[in-house]
Amino acid sequence: MSGLVSPHGGGELKPLLLSGEALKQEYEKAQTLEKVMMSSRETGDLIMMGIGAFTPLDGFMNKADWKGVVDEFLMSNGIFWPIPITLSTSKEQAANLKEGQEVALVDTETGELMGSMTITEKYEIDKVHECKQVFRTDDMEGHPGVQKVMAQGDVNLAGTVKVFSESYFPEMFAGVYMRPAETRKAFEERGWSTVAALQLRNPMHRSHEYLAKIAIEITDGVLIHQLVGKLKPGDIPAEVRVKAIDKLVEHYFVPGTVIQAGYPMEMRYAGPREALLHATFRQNYGCSHLLVGRDHAGVGEYYGPFDAHHIFDEIPKGALETKPLKIDWTFYCTKCDGMASMRTCPHGKEDRLLLSGTKLRSMLSKGDEVPDHFSRPEVLEILREYYAGLEEKVEIKLHKYAEGEK
Repeated sequence: MSGLVSPHGGGELKPLLLSGEALKQEYEKAQTLEKVMMSSRETGDLIMMGIGAFTPLDGFMNKADWKGVVDEFLMSNGIFWPIPITLSTSKEQAANLKEGQEVALVDTETGELMGSMTITEKYEIDKVHECKQVFRTDDMEGHPGVQKVMAQGDVNLAGTVKVFSESYFPEMFAGVYMRPAETRKAFEERGWSTVAALQLRNPMHRSHEYLAKIAIEITDGVLIHQLVGKLKPGDIPAEVRVKAIDKLVEHYFVPGTVIQAGYPMEMRYAGPREALLHATFRQNYGCSHLLVGRDHAGVGEYYGPFDAHHIFDEIPKGALETKPLKIDWTFYCTKCDGMASMRTCPHGKEDRLLLSGTKLRSMLSKGDEVPDHFSRPEVLEILREYYAGLEEKVEIKLHKYAEGEK
């Protein structure tokens, strides 16, 4: 019997991706159905359901689930879930759709037929309320997650789904893109029962490396798990990050202590709430722990640097098997002559090189010199090559935490 954590909800993994004859029949039928167009976020969520990463969900949430998740972190069946997984459409299309009707789900950006859904409910939501609860703000100007919610259609469609495709992810990220059943198998083959997930949307700088190595000391291994779905302007593309992380693992980690993998979800930049979501679906991937450092899944100055630590203490006991590994602010200290944290370094601010992905992107985009000890030279070489090839550069705004204020 596997010593890994159970899939979320206590049952088996629940992948909704069809294959073989069932896929052929449902795909042909879906060609005749009315199309509901999905945003990139909704497409990513559908794929996460397809591969079992969103176990135990069987489709897009109804109003009771939406309300319970937004207000209480609980679906109507009592299972913990921190961020609503919903599908929307226009009032005009919704008016012509009926409960019990089957529709085709099509990705707006690629035009690909991704799956089908049997509608169980049509409902409207208070988008501002969702934003204030999930993102702790309704600022449409500066928060990319708020912008996505406010841009949704006016009517949500709930229903069970059948998933046809994983889009371009398996081919574009061959060797990195992994489904929960695959990571679990890889852990078991290595004899791992405790595994810490390192969430990434940036290339690994020295703080990330330090976090991973702390986890290696106290668990059987680390899953370097990076998002390969859509990001906001100015973030570094997944294919560049994969290359940089491969180089770092090759030169600076003991063989057999880490696995690099990618997952297809889109960032919401929901800070503490997203940290909970990251822990929830990492449980499905087989991870016993999630590394939670400074400003996990944050953006701008919407969240305190350790709000994502505190939120794990506020959820119901037993809600998640996957537990947080809470790590204090990390940096390079010239007096310690190495990486350290606020808990281990007694020296002052003037001796510390504070590291952040935002700060690194800002320096590289401007062509500034990157200080020694900020990132490994092999990684910087790859990132400089990427930035040198950009025709248009996006301004990277630094906030007080990236600058090192506390």
